[in-house]
Amino acid sequence: MANVLLTGASGFVGGHLLRELLANGHRVRALSRSPSSDALLADAGAEPVRGSLQDQCALNAACQNVEAVFHCAANTSPWSRDREVQDETNIAGTERLLAAAEANGVGCFVHTSSVSAYSHLVEETLTETLPQRGGESWINYERSKFLGEQAVRQSALPYLVFNPSHVLGPGDRNNWARLVKMVHDGTLPGVPPGSGAFADVREIAKAQVRAWQAGLRNESFLLGGSHASFLEFVQLAAQLSGRPPARRAMPQALLRIVGQLSEMTAAVTGKTPQITPAAVAMTCHHLKVDSGKAIAQLGYRETPLPQLMADTLAWMRSEGMVTG
Repeated sequence: MANVLLTGASGFVGGHLLRELLANGHRVRALSRSPSSDALLADAGAEPVRGSLQDQCALNAACQNVEAVFHCAANTSPWSRDREVQDETNIAGTERLLAAAEANGVGCFVHTSSVSAYSHLVEETLTETLPQRGGESWINYERSKFLGEQAVRQSALPYLVFNPSHVLGPGDRNNWARLVKMVHDGTLPGVPPGSGAFADVREIAKAQVRAWQAGLRNESFLLGGSHASFLEFVQLAAQLSGRPPARRAMPQALLRIVGQLSEMTAAVTGKTPQITPAAVAMTCHHLKVDSGKAIAQLGYRETPLPQLMADTLAWMRSEGMVTG
């Protein structure tokens, strides 16, 4: 049993990491920014500690007497207006947390990065030996995840880096579940022409805890999943929801126009756009991920997409996000 600090514990991936760490008998200190978050984390079995990635003093205190830091907090916004706050979280916040962990002699920094650190600029199948190109990207999320990951690799701390692909599963409210809900509600304006690798959030959490407990250090792991076009993804969601399936993807040129108009409208209204040019670029990309290293070393499992989609929809129904 170990004492660990977890950031992002109230989020999608972080929530599953919290449950996995607790299930393995560890004591989890969870960074919390509000009283409401304190209560939720305490109910889940964690010890909430007040602080944020912007508060160096709070991070120094939170890292005292912990054996590992699991850093899962991130800003995933594809909206260009969020660039400054995104950099503050994904880059500067990671650097502050690394400094606090190093000052307290933490034994391992477990970092949840993303395939976005490689960038949509990479056309090849992703492997751990392939150079990342996120630093060259015009998409700020990709650039910020790349720079945050580089800070981890360049620190003096022993580390583990995980690069999940498109994360799906129970507990998803704001990621791919938004697309599933639009399919269910009949409000999806069009299907992106790209393709992705859909990873099970439960397996991502298991892989991280296994790697840390096994004593692996200074390693990185791609965590992919079932490869499918977004048209196939949407058609499966429609089938399992009892909705008419889409027949074709939207042309890339038209989707780009929609993204530009949506962001222009958002600049006037101040409301978060439904789609942005950055989101268009990422969903027109054909992502291919090789999870072979994680499968061989960590027992990582790529859940078949039909099962993963069915589990996600079942959870969404239980939460009242969709009906029927």
